[in-house]
Amino acid sequence: MLTTNPFDDDKLREECGVFGVFGSTDAAALTALGLHALQHRGQEAAGIVAYDGSDFPAHRASGQVGDIFGSQDVIQSLPGHRAVGHVRYSTAGGKGLRNVQPLFADFDFGGLAIAHNGNLTNALAVRERLVKRGSIFQSTADTEVFIHLIATSLYDKIVDRLIDAIRQVEGAYSLVVMTQKKLIGVRDPLGVRPLVLGKFNGAYILSSETVGLDIVGAEFIRDIEPGEIVEITDDGIKSIKPFKQVKPRFCIFEYVYFARPDSIVEGTGVYDVRKNIGRELARESAVNADVVVPIPDSGVPAALGYAEESGIPFELGIIRNHYVGRTFIEPTDQIRHLGVKLKHNANPGKLKGKRVILVDDSIVRGTTSTKIVDMVRHAGASEVHMRISSPPTSNPCFYGVDTPSKDKLLAANYDLEGMAKLIGVDSLAFVSIDGLYRAAGQSAGRDAQSPAFCDACFTGDYPIRLSDHQATNKDRKLSQLVERQNA
Repeated sequence: MLTTNPFDDDKLREECGVFGVFGSTDAAALTALGLHALQHRGQEAAGIVAYDGSDFPAHRASGQVGDIFGSQDVIQSLPGHRAVGHVRYSTAGGKGLRNVQPLFADFDFGGLAIAHNGNLTNALAVRERLVKRGSIFQSTADTEVFIHLIATSLYDKIVDRLIDAIRQVEGAYSLVVMTQKKLIGVRDPLGVRPLVLGKFNGAYILSSETVGLDIVGAEFIRDIEPGEIVEITDDGIKSIKPFKQVKPRFCIFEYVYFARPDSIVEGTGVYDVRKNIGRELARESAVNADVVVPIPDSGVPAALGYAEESGIPFELGIIRNHYVGRTFIEPTDQIRHLGVKLKHNANPGKLKGKRVILVDDSIVRGTTSTKIVDMVRHAGASEVHMRISSPPTSNPCFYGVDTPSKDKLLAANYDLEGMAKLIGVDSLAFVSIDGLYRAAGQSAGRDAQSPAFCDACFTGDYPIRLSDHQATNKDRKLSQLVERQNA
């Protein structure tokens, strides 16, 4: 099939989003709404597990939230006062239904459902150790490692077992866990991935982003803190901090692209940060031009900031089609190249004869940028300059983002002049790492000795050990997992 999102393969993709409700008769319906608001964090599959007082009814499927949970019959098949949900991309494991979360298991203390946003950097090593001890895995998702670590823990209480489990893993993770009596939220010690707490008509809600609270009309209470475990029961909320406190390293790319622009992340509006990045770009890399044009939708806030700072008019010179499904037609060779216009199309009236500044959030492989620039030139632009609201992406992410290998990242293989020539622009500039930090509220820029964010995809400074990646036989292990997944 010809995909209708031909540019999405050239974007970094967040692995997943999590959502949980405790104490509402409409728990499953609220969870479905929350997942809808988090759809941007994962569009391959979604699932919900509820608890009705005796059983854990579940529904999981490939596809988007509206298609999976749009039926009242499906929601009614998920009764109960609590539920957890998940939307995903497959960065760890594969696309098979057995990897769709939340995962569920029966323990000696009862049932447990778990949804995970992030990626474990020692999952293969831990999995190998567990298998040697007799664990039998049902999926290839790294999330299942938590289940087996909880199952083999010698502690009695579920929270103690969970603490025991997370002490044995490395990586980035935000978890929502549901048992017969509790809803539990967890963030890794560095707080790389987001997780927030809210309240709605007496029910508590956990969500990857504040937009998940907004869609159900919930009140935002606070962010779950890095390294914190929040335990929600009928008696209220209990906060546990089992780790030694360290300086957080929240993922700065959440501000650039992953989070929805209407989310409040770590106390800061994502939309405001993106406009600030545009202003930094205009100050750092000014160019004479007639119009500032965003590559929709993610480039819009930065383009607005660039236009305001530079005084150059903002125009929608590229229009995005929001009404096309995920697949379209079986293409022939003659029409295959037309796929580029299924999602974006040039607006010639705003481009012809103009010196155009195109603003986008990132360049990954460069295929998107090349096609967009070609489209704009065919619409009559006299000059095309590109400004990118992130520094060059020259390193893969191992913390829950679907990133190409380093040899496929354009910025890892070309200098600025080479990239500009390849994508066909008259000039190319990226926001500096200091400019990005200033836009995110760090007025002094990046402190190389103690950075405020995880920025490894730009700097190569990985704050969490990459145990699996550094193992000499990693490629062999990964190929074995893929072979088992496809079997």
